[in-house]
Order: sequence, then C-alpha cells, then structure tokens
Amino acid sequence: MKQPKQTIIRDLSWLAFNARVLQEAKDPSNHIHDRLRFLGIFSNNLDEFFRVRVAALNKMLLLGKSAKMHLEANPDKILKKIQKTVIIQQNAFDNIYSGIIKEMGKDGIRIKNEKQLTPAQKKFVTAYFDEKVRTEIIPLMIESIPHIPLLRDKSIYLACVLGDTNNPMAHRYALIEIPDRVLPRFVIMPPDSGKTDIILLEDIIRYNLPNLFAPFGFNRFLGYIIKVTRDAELDLDNDVNTNIIAELQKGLKNRKRGRATRFIYDRTIDPRLRDYLMKRLNLTKKDNLHAGGRIHNFKDFMNFPSSVFKDLQPRPRPFVHPLLKQPGRIMDVIEKQDVMMHFPYHSFDSIIDLLREAAIDPYVQSISLTCYRLAKDSKIVNALINAVRNGKEVLVALELRARFDEEANLMWKSRLEEEGVKVVLGLPDMKVHAKIGVIKKRMFNRTRQYAIVSTGNFNENTAKYYGDHCLLTTNKNIIADINHIFNFLQAPVQKLDSLKVCKTMPVAPVNMRKYFSDKISQEIKLAGRKKPAGLTLKMNSLVDEVLISKLYDAAKAGVKIDMVVRGICCAHTEQKPQKHNIHAISIIDEYLEHARVFVFHNGGTPQVFISSADWMVRNLDHRIEAACPIYDKEIQQELIDILNIQLAENVKGRILDNEQSNTYVPKEEGEKEVRSQLAIYNYLRHKHY
Repeated sequence: MKQPKQTIIRDLSWLAFNARVLQEAKDPSNHIHDRLRFLGIFSNNLDEFFRVRVAALNKMLLLGKSAKMHLEANPDKILKKIQKTVIIQQNAFDNIYSGIIKEMGKDGIRIKNEKQLTPAQKKFVTAYFDEKVRTEIIPLMIESIPHIPLLRDKSIYLACVLGDTNNPMAHRYALIEIPDRVLPRFVIMPPDSGKTDIILLEDIIRYNLPNLFAPFGFNRFLGYIIKVTRDAELDLDNDVNTNIIAELQKGLKNRKRGRATRFIYDRTIDPRLRDYLMKRLNLTKKDNLHAGGRIHNFKDFMNFPSSVFKDLQPRPRPFVHPLLKQPGRIMDVIEKQDVMMHFPYHSFDSIIDLLREAAIDPYVQSISLTCYRLAKDSKIVNALINAVRNGKEVLVALELRARFDEEANLMWKSRLEEEGVKVVLGLPDMKVHAKIGVIKKRMFNRTRQYAIVSTGNFNENTAKYYGDHCLLTTNKNIIADINHIFNFLQAPVQKLDSLKVCKTMPVAPVNMRKYFSDKISQEIKLAGRKKPAGLTLKMNSLVDEVLISKLYDAAKAGVKIDMVVRGICCAHTEQKPQKHNIHAISIIDEYLEHARVFVFHNGGTPQVFISSADWMVRNLDHRIEAACPIYDKEIQQELIDILNIQLAENVKGRILDNEQSNTYVPKEEGEKEVRSQLAIYNYLRHKHY
C-alpha cells in the first residue's frame, strides 16, 4: 500500500480553508447579510491568494527542477490543481449568490441593474451620476494609447465597446475605472411598490454611458466588468530558504513588477474586446483566465448595507473586563495581579485607556510598542502622540511591510515622527510581527514596569471581530525579555545572537522552533513513563515540517494531541500509527479565530503560552516573534476552558482530515449543541459578572 506523503500541500490546504468560508455563505442558518459578508471574505481571500501564492508559484516555475527541491510537488502540477479547484469553487460561489439573490427578492430586497429601472429610478440614477460620479471618472480610449496604463490591482474596470448602428465597422474600445474607493459601491434607490432596491456603482455608470460618449458620434454602448489581479511581489520569507531566495532574486531581477496573475471578465463580453485586452495586457490562454458574471470585486459585499435588513440582530456587545472598569487606575490593578483580556468578547477600549493613563501619568517616563496593522483613525496612535506631548519618550517599532498595509504604515511613520515619536523599522530581511509593549514608570526612586503581550494587532477596529488574547502583567522576567527585544530593534547593528539573552519568552527566529520542539519531546518522555501527556494547540496555520514531524513522533508515542487550526493545516491526522492521537478541527464563524495558544500538559501541571506566531517557516525563521508563558493559574485555567469549549464545537466546526473534505463535526444524538463563540461569550460574561 502506498504511504501517504509527510504533509499536505500548503496551497491546497489553503483552498480548503476558503471552501469552509464558502460553506458559511451557503449555510441557510446564517442571516443573509452574514452570508453576503462570507461571499465577500471568500472573494477577498482568493484575490490575496492569487496576488501572493499563485504569483510565487509562477516564479518558481522559472527555476525548473530546482524548484521541486523546495516544494511539496512540481509547481506546474500545483498550479493545475489550484486552477481546477478554483473553477469548482467559483461555480459553487455563483450558485450560492444566485440563491441568496432569490431569497432577498422574497423579502422585498432587490439588486437591480441598469436595464431594470423604473422611470423614477432612471431619473435618480441620472441625477446621481451627474452630481457625484461624472467628475470621479476619466475614460481611457485605449486604442489611441501606445501603452495601456497599469491597471490597478484591487480595482474593477468597465470595458466598453462604443459603436454606431449606422456604420457597423465603426467601433472603439474604452476603459473606465470604477471609483469605488471614493464612492459607495451600493446605492439605495427610491423604493418601488414597497420594495427596497439597490444598484451597483458600475451599473449607474453603464446606464449613463450615452451621457459620456454620445457627443462623439456613438449610439451603441456595451460595458463589461473586468478585473486584473497582480503579483504582489513574492513574500520571500514564506516558505523558501535563503539559498533559493538569492537564486530567485538573481533570476527575476529584470522581471516586470506586478505581472498579472489572473484576469477575470464578464462571460458575456464581446470576444473581440476580450482578445484585444488580453493582447494589450500580455496575457495568454496559459494564464489564469476566469469567465465570471457581471459582478466582480465581491470583497465589497463584506460591507453590504445592513440597513436594508429589518430583522438583522446586533452582535453581542463587547464588555469591559471587570477589573479594568473606568474610572480607575489600570496600572494599579496590574501591579496587584495579571489580567487577561479576550477579544472581541472584552472591550479593546481598556488597552486605549491604559495608554491614555500612561500618557498623562506624571511618573511615566516611556512607552514602547510594536505596531503591525493599525486602525484607520487609530486611537492607539493618538494616545502615543499625547504621551509625547506630555513629555514621555515613546518608541514605536513599526513594520512597513505588513502585507497590503504598506501604504498606510508609511503614512503612520511620517505622522508619528512629525510628533516626536521615535520610530524603528523592521529588519531588512525579516518583519517584526511580535505584539508587545512596555510602560516604564519612576516613582519615589522606584522603577515600575507594565507589559502588554497580545496574539493580535493593537487595532481597535479588528479587535471587534478578531478572536485574540492580550495579557497585562508586571512579571519581571517577561518584562526583561520584552526590553531585550526593544533594545535589539534599536541597536545600530542588529545581531540576532543578542536575543539569546531572553530567558523566559521563546523568540523567533532565535529559538522558538527548538523551544517548542523540546516541549513536545518532554511530552513524549512523559507518555513513555505512562504519565499524563498531551498537547492542546491553537493557531491560524500549521505548516512547519520540523514541528509537524515532531507532532507525528508524539502521536506515535501515545501523546494525545488536540488542535484548533483555522486556516492551513499541512499535518496528516489519519496516518495509522497516530490516527487516534491527532484530532484537529477548524472553526469558521462570525468572528475570525486569530489567537495562538499552546498548552503542554506536563504530567498534570500544564504549561500554557500565548503567541503572535503560527507554526510556519515564515514566522519561525523570518520574523521577530515572541511567545509568552502564562504563570497565573486562574488565567491558565481560563485559556484551557476556552480551548475546551472550542474543541467541543459541533455547530461551526469542521474536521481537518487528510482529504481536506471539510466535514462538519457530527453532533451525537442527545448531545448538547455547542456554538463555541457564543459559548465563550457566555462563559466569560458569567465568570466575570
């Protein structure tokens, strides 16, 4: 019998994760608004997948045989499997969307196109175009342009055929970028017969094409939505070693930046226009070409107007951790005991309150914080700026290369530096991904320090729907290691060896993989001595082959392994030697499961860690990451309780098997229904109040 491969192909496992998102869009038990949101998430995920992973595989193709040494299979075979899977998923997507539209229609909510308008709605659409849209668009007559301007990634375009019915030979092509960055994509129109009607921005432009082009002698106008997904530049730290990085850089230095990795178009498009665009965009039939429906950039459906749904129930509101209620001095609370917040159940406002308190406390001398992704109108930044204005020294380790947030972080760098904040950037060859902070206070000749360690970003917007944990502590050993990390980031010459002084927190890329590998070895030894041994692991992605191999060894030795992995899981869970020892599920629900928690059972005295790092090569070898031990027994038990609730999930949980089949966790007859996110909210609410 042929033995299974050691690991599951990463990119196919990622597509299986996105299929779970699609399952949520299909699930009739979810509200229609949430199902539309999941369609938007699916679409946004797929765009990023093509920008990064497919782009990387296309580049690996250029390396030929040497690429096979660094991938699970030939990149060409992987790309073919990707294309086949994506086509199946896209067909399912189209069917789900059609079904949702029919359901909305029954509820009196309709998405109309430009051909379905009433006379009153036509007047509205014309007026809306003249008042708000016309000045935001500039059509490109592409046949007159020697080189088509680079079509922007993440944008959609209306590709137009302009003709004259009196002269069939006269036709021109034009492109219009849909200005959905400055105008809402969804426009609610005047009601018709008690119905709620919505029109998309591109259909408003379609309706008004005669207003734009009739003065130039045309009387026939056709418009089709197209979209180009571009190479976001290979994330060299993802899954390749430094030798192949050098080879890639040498072989691809003359490659045109941002090559198109996918071309999506309305399947009803004029074939001559499609072929013309492919030629001008340097695309061939070998590229990822996808014929779709009228609507693209479904990511915007994540923000579909909720006001049209009268029966939409609000989410449970985050509540303030009872120890951190205002008015009160949060630093005084942390001096007495460690505090763990769980987002989005607890309010992120407490973090902002802590930084504001530090900004105005006359005894606080300095604040240091890492920032990876910040909110658009960041209250975190405002608190740090106020601290500078109050005479504090403020240090921000800002990662400019947070994927797709580069532009925003450049803006924040300028803003912070203008206000007097000291900004240090990531290393040339690795990102700073650790989520840490420290506040230093000097009072009555005594220095007091307060640490913040989080699994997620210091971002008040994403904290409303990302599931994360955040520790507030005065533990001297943890604070010493955090200070070592900030000293390293500020050093004129950064030498990784200097991070070896960290004694309490495992730090990547110095020792995190070895540290956790040793912890797994410890469980293997305990199992060999017939002592209680087990691992409970939660993360976003499990890819690292060294740690996966170690998990296989543990399973063979009889160590019970339970895992909650939201996204990519490359570990086999059903190889016969350890079939009964590795149990893995994924939870996709209203909130994004984002926390990383690692529990080593340790013979009945659990060792618990939270971390910013997944078990991936990029996190363990090419990022500055930190994991933090949890010493407070009550907080340890709280995290273990939350993990046990998630492992009992039988509503939104899927079994992560070798086939990536996404089978829902079965609910046994008479078994209580457990929807873990709701159960965790109730658990924390009951425990804290």
